[in-house]
Amino acid sequence: MESQLWNWILPLLISSLLISFVAFYGFFVKPKRNSLRHDRKTVSTVTSDVGSVNITGDTVADVIVVGAGVAGSALAYTLGKDKRRVHVIERDLSEPDRIVGELLQPGGYLKLLELGIEDCVEEIDAQRVYGYALFKNGKRIRLAYPLEKFHEDVSGRSFHNGRFIQRMREKAASLPNVQLEQGTVVSLLEENGTIKGVRYKNKAGEEQTAFAALTIVCDGCFSNLRRSLCNPQVEVPSCFVGLVLENCNLPYANHGHVVLADPSPILMYPISSTEVRCLVDVPGQKVPSIANGEMKNYLKTVVAPQMPHEVYDSFIAAVDKGNIKSMPNRSMPASPYPTPGALLMGDAFNMRHPLTGGGMTVALADIVVLRNLLRPLRDLSDGASLCKYLESFYTLRKPVAATINTLANALYQVFCSSENEARNEMREACFDYLGLGGMCTSGPVSLLSGLNPRPLTLVCHFFAVAVYGVIRLLIPFPSPKRIWLGAKLISGASGIIFPIIKAEGVRQMFFPATVPAYYYKAPTVGETKCS
Repeated sequence: MESQLWNWILPLLISSLLISFVAFYGFFVKPKRNSLRHDRKTVSTVTSDVGSVNITGDTVADVIVVGAGVAGSALAYTLGKDKRRVHVIERDLSEPDRIVGELLQPGGYLKLLELGIEDCVEEIDAQRVYGYALFKNGKRIRLAYPLEKFHEDVSGRSFHNGRFIQRMREKAASLPNVQLEQGTVVSLLEENGTIKGVRYKNKAGEEQTAFAALTIVCDGCFSNLRRSLCNPQVEVPSCFVGLVLENCNLPYANHGHVVLADPSPILMYPISSTEVRCLVDVPGQKVPSIANGEMKNYLKTVVAPQMPHEVYDSFIAAVDKGNIKSMPNRSMPASPYPTPGALLMGDAFNMRHPLTGGGMTVALADIVVLRNLLRPLRDLSDGASLCKYLESFYTLRKPVAATINTLANALYQVFCSSENEARNEMREACFDYLGLGGMCTSGPVSLLSGLNPRPLTLVCHFFAVAVYGVIRLLIPFPSPKRIWLGAKLISGASGIIFPIIKAEGVRQMFFPATVPAYYYKAPTVGETKCS
């Protein structure tokens, strides 16, 4: 009876309040507008040392793509399939070895289907993922993806990141109009405020220049070009420590596993038929030293006792084997400068905490939006008009991208333990709320999976968790201490989600149709210049 009550009544009770609040916030808080002419780093300018190349004439390529990771490779194939001449420059074309980018949510797989590159998850021993399992203090719940309305092939996929990227690169390079080259891009080339191409060093170390009507920077989270094209506000809330558990039987086959440990979550999911990726989150920017054995001691004494008993032995064996890697987790809201001749995409442009595995879904969704915008254009050479038109890209992508970003960053804060009693109550409430079933489970999981990335749904469920936590505190008898703790819980929840939403952009996230760029039409040569 209690489960049915929360399933149907609770979200309805708070939705009207939240809709009113968000509407007020969205219409009366004006988003900051980035300007090409303010606070912008200067990029390299084309001078006489370029030699005899005439950059105002015909270009060798229609599009230069900097970086051939997931975003760059998928973008190159997509534009190449639309008959664009694409020149891809990647720093290292050997198979990457990373500990993230290994879980593609079902929403991301749908984008692979839309782009026609779903075969890239074949022949790499990729594993199907059908949901998540949550663990906390000996309790466990299973959360299934709501896949009933989709074809049986639709599910999450988990795999070795490097194998997936190599398949994407092969797919892109199979097109005759796509050139894939190993080289390190040194700088963008600018003339009269328009990006005309890049300067790079090829595999032999020789300095080269490449020119195109449009340069798209997809060089990842360590991008050295983003400062020329956006105002990066990068935060590093934590680091992931990665191990591979061999021949490990997870408690729930074909599921991601999240342990709400102290001090922060632990993730596990299969990446092949014999391997499980384990990611231990360590708050802050410093992790125990791997070299002097501090990390092994930390993993054995702090982390191992909190692992599900089914994986304990495999975890200890992986620690003893010693193949331990770490990497910082970055978060950066999209804050681009509209720049004629250039565009940012992927992790170079926008990042969120990797807890929910939403990064590839955002990147692939962005590629679908950009492809649809560019398809009506036969000529990309008018950089100013194209720049103005592509401002619509930043608006059209926002509801999906901002929902996934907000969920990831907010959920990470909720899942971490805290000395703050109200924050810990929110953590407990979140775990129990997800276990209620019905829409209390399917709603958040549809957001997590990228199958229903709607901003208002996210806000409603987030505050439904908070209200659920308050009511739990007030039953059976609301003492003054519990009432005060409930008030702090609501305040803490607001303090988590509203700053994230503000950074993402309230108006574009909730009311994109009120943004003029939403209605921009494909330009013709000589149309309005970029402001």
